[in-house]
Amino acid sequence: MGKFILGVLIGFVIVACVGLGYFYFGYAPAATAAPPMPLEKRAAKWALSARIKKEMPNGTSMAASETNLLAGAEMYKRDCAVCHGLPGEAKPSNIAAGMYPKPPQLWKHGVTDDPVGETYWKVANGIRMTGMPAFKANTSDEAVWQVSLLLANADKLPASVTAALQQPISAAPANPVSAPSTTHMPGTK
Repeated sequence: MGKFILGVLIGFVIVACVGLGYFYFGYAPAATAAPPMPLEKRAAKWALSARIKKEMPNGTSMAASETNLLAGAEMYKRDCAVCHGLPGEAKPSNIAAGMYPKPPQLWKHGVTDDPVGETYWKVANGIRMTGMPAFKANTSDEAVWQVSLLLANADKLPASVTAALQQPISAAPANPVSAPSTTHMPGTK
């Protein structure tokens, strides 16, 4: 019995060393154009689904009013559209096209069937190793809810909100974090 246990332990050590070598010696795909590793997509989906199910809010007390949807549209245009697109866009931006995994084009493959709390969790916390940033550190909770409500109601937006999504981004950010730095790089004016 002792030899069997020793064999199992040695087998685990060998598998662990091969797995670490796969990453250490650069065999694992790291470029966005590389194919995914075996089980990479499935493991990421399992982990994300379990975490969201555990932590997402059950709902919001914020109404999907025209005012909130318009504010959500401004944040979406400013912070989300470069990756997730706008209504009526034929193809993703160059930024979105170069990402792995590809960000969903939300106006073509929306999240209107997702609970608003799930969308809120994704916007607030981001999604590891996807390029989806977390917004809760530098955006008000109200703004995160507003953009989440916009996306949850994307299939039934008032005409004013749809029109606002087509307009250029307003000059002043709705939720400024801090003033831009005035420090210059050496050799520049």
